[in-house]
Amino acid sequence: MTATARATRKGERRPAPSLPIARIYVDVGLPHLDRTFDYRVADTQHDDAVVGCRVRVRFAGQLVDGYLVERADTTDHTGRLAYLERVVSPEPVLSPEIATLARAVADKYAGTMVDVLRLAIPPRHAKVEKEAVSDVQDAVSGTPDAVSDVQDAVSGTPDAVSDGWGGYRHGAALLTALGGGARARAVWQALPGEDWPARLAEAATAVAASGRGTVIVVPDYRDVARLHAACAAQLGEQQVVALSADLGPAERYRRWLRVRRGIARVVVGTRAAMFAPMTDLGLLVVWDDGDDLHAEPRAPYPHVRDVLVQRAHLSGASLLVAGFARTAEAQLLVESGWAHPVVPDRASLRARAPRVTGFGEDFDLARDEAARAARLPAVAFEVARAALKNDAPVLVQVPRRGYVPSLACGSCRTQARCRRCAGPLAVPAGQQDGHQDVARAPACRWCGVPESRFRCSACGSAQLRAQVIGARRTAEELGRAFPGVAVRTSGGTEVLAHVDGSAALVIATPGAEPVASGGYGAALLLDGWALLGRQDLRAGEETLRRWMTAAALVRPGEQGGRVIVGADVALVPVQALIRWDPAWHAERELAERRELGFPPAVRMASLEGEPEPLAAALDEVTLPESAEVLGPVPVMTPPRPDRHGEQRELERVLLRVPNADGKALAAALAALQAGRGARKEPDTVRVRLDPLSPI
Repeated sequence: MTATARATRKGERRPAPSLPIARIYVDVGLPHLDRTFDYRVADTQHDDAVVGCRVRVRFAGQLVDGYLVERADTTDHTGRLAYLERVVSPEPVLSPEIATLARAVADKYAGTMVDVLRLAIPPRHAKVEKEAVSDVQDAVSGTPDAVSDVQDAVSGTPDAVSDGWGGYRHGAALLTALGGGARARAVWQALPGEDWPARLAEAATAVAASGRGTVIVVPDYRDVARLHAACAAQLGEQQVVALSADLGPAERYRRWLRVRRGIARVVVGTRAAMFAPMTDLGLLVVWDDGDDLHAEPRAPYPHVRDVLVQRAHLSGASLLVAGFARTAEAQLLVESGWAHPVVPDRASLRARAPRVTGFGEDFDLARDEAARAARLPAVAFEVARAALKNDAPVLVQVPRRGYVPSLACGSCRTQARCRRCAGPLAVPAGQQDGHQDVARAPACRWCGVPESRFRCSACGSAQLRAQVIGARRTAEELGRAFPGVAVRTSGGTEVLAHVDGSAALVIATPGAEPVASGGYGAALLLDGWALLGRQDLRAGEETLRRWMTAAALVRPGEQGGRVIVGADVALVPVQALIRWDPAWHAERELAERRELGFPPAVRMASLEGEPEPLAAALDEVTLPESAEVLGPVPVMTPPRPDRHGEQRELERVLLRVPNADGKALAAALAALQAGRGARKEPDTVRVRLDPLSPI
């Protein structure tokens, strides 16, 4: 009996006839195992084991998932290779482009490949995967018929396209470059009142006409809905896919497969859409890149803007960083020459911008009887009353949701804190008892314990005062000041997407401002000092972004649109808002960060952990010579129990290096994590590169 016959009789597997070696990323989240492992492919798996498919392998005695990233003839492994246990599905869910991008993102943020792949590839849904895809070839926009349909869509709206981008310097040139297949990289500053979903849909249509795809990432589901409707109106429902976190697992996977299979040519979605597996990628867009929803809260904590910049660099696709405001990171792209600015011309800006007026936090309500009840100066009160008289809605932006979210000592103004956990005290919203509001005692925002006998730790006073008034309390006050006017709130778990154009007061927290039909007659941006006074590197930039997002919803000044901002007019962000010049503010912001050594002028890493493990990690890591160590300092968060159940304080250390040494810093921190993982260190040290706010 031959050896082959004996092997067959015993049920032993034989290697595939060609490329018998499979290189696998195993789904084991240990940093020291962040590499590929070689396995044999059986002859029965030869056809299904395609590059990019999901597999199951035996690793350290356990069956684990993995992704096949390469088939090869030889291996460097000197021992015996195990076979693939099975091919989960022949669907190539990991394209070479996304694999290269995921590896680059993992290296940039000192993370692991499998952590990035968990963000990039949704969980498999077997039933959806087996669904028949009808007429796939006709649906793919790379076919002549589909290209012709898209070209007809473009040619049917030439005036809208030219008029929409005509108010911007280099706007028409940008659209021409996208339609012609040229590589374009731009930072777009949208006009106030701009129908930005329509402009981005026009850009995506121009790209689709050349047979290529577009990926657009926006902050939240409301933006996804608006943008999807605009793109579908231009290209048709079949060409556009919306991806967001609120989809169920089956529907999300179904839509994701439509993109991977080349059926759709435009993807609009929230954060995870930055990894959408678009074929023939032509354009990447991030809208409102300063929104903190673009920062991934899971390891390795990538940011949408930075991932899309990396993807544009690797794939050769065009990139558009867009928004009403401009971040320091976007300004760095412009100043480095990597991207070109697309900004409004002065005539269009004067015609579209609302009139902006500022007032300081110290206006004297005691001498302003007409506005005392509304917590507004007379100018804001009159502006709101005039807009309501003209049957236009008034937007009121309040920095905090809730009732009274922050309290201070009534005598010395020291922030009021809980005696048990040192958390901040607040007054929750009142409960309804019949038709009367029942007052509630102050309570801790961290542990929830009421504080009925407050004593200031600094001066001993028992008096409390509100530091910030929340949206609920503001709605009550304005409702009394403007009797008979409808009051609507938007924020927290109840966010409005749209309101009609009739007279109403719309109280919203930043980021939750609904769109009004015909625009708001006025916007009141209250408590600007609460935003500007935050202990945050991006306080000024973030405040201006929130203000401009709200002010952009107001009618032009020529139509009576007014914006009243509650901050001193001498402040730089207020001046930028009055002049509607976010580029000037971003230029100043970037210059100051260069002088002080803050991102994006440098690369910075944050290490957080308990004091002893953190100190041991600092002793172990091999940093570049240019690295500067800042700290450690206590982390201002509630204490957490350690593995023994004891309350432990956390500390933070910042590492700062020039941008030229950013790769070396990331490599050093990755090696640190790998060493700790190999030793199975029980204490966690969280590593974050380029954190959104390092201080």
